[in-house]
Amino acid sequence: MSGYLLSLWSSFLSTIDDVMPIIGILVGFQVLVLRKTIPHLPQVLLGFLLVLLGLAFFLEGLERALFPLGKIMAEQLTAPDFLGLTGDETSMSEHWQAFVWVYLFAFAIGFSTTVAEPSLIAVAIKANQVSAGAIKPWGLRIAVALGVAVGISLGAFRIVTGTPLHYYIITGYVFVLIQTWFAPRTIIALAYDSGGVTTSTVTVPLVAALGLGLSSNIPGRNPLLDGFGLIAFASLFPMMTVMGYAQLSEWSAKRAAKAAERTDQLS
Repeated sequence: MSGYLLSLWSSFLSTIDDVMPIIGILVGFQVLVLRKTIPHLPQVLLGFLLVLLGLAFFLEGLERALFPLGKIMAEQLTAPDFLGLTGDETSMSEHWQAFVWVYLFAFAIGFSTTVAEPSLIAVAIKANQVSAGAIKPWGLRIAVALGVAVGISLGAFRIVTGTPLHYYIITGYVFVLIQTWFAPRTIIALAYDSGGVTTSTVTVPLVAALGLGLSSNIPGRNPLLDGFGLIAFASLFPMMTVMGYAQLSEWSAKRAAKAAERTDQLS
């Protein structure tokens, strides 16, 4: 128990070191530049204290729960006995189809963590408000989650096969540029932001742990070279799915309008 408390206290002190520059900038601008007192100072101080405590508990939870869980799942899913392989490097590389449960797990993790991502929920709510209800929060969240799920699955496939990361990223951004040319203008900026909000508090720890776990347990993979890069997939593919969602919605609306016009002409 004392070890847990010492670790939590260490995380709290580390959090203070990280947050103090932010506090210094905010207070400095308020007092020295704007030359105004901080309104509701007790509430602000309480809020900062809660932020520090929340971050400390969150970081400690990552180290004790999410990172170990992702590593354990990667170890179990890549065990040669589970895959039915001999475990040698050649067998693991050539029989990429044996890792189907790894791809499914990556898809499920990408989808579920993105749906629960607080930053994505905030962006979806704001997009719904400024679009006067035209953009549905759940529609946007599902589109982004599908993009992340596909991206993480493809990233897991890349780790298993050992293919270069830049081939996937360059090809993906080429598709994004092509989609940008044809997508509705109103959705492009939101689609680009949707790729960024996925790399936040819930998604990053589990995805990073999954990538490091896979690269550590697959023979011939280097955790430093192959373990990272899944976050890039999680940022890239939501741009495609959100723009694709907008393009499908626009096409469906035009088709419905044409059908209504033909009905009016016949009547």
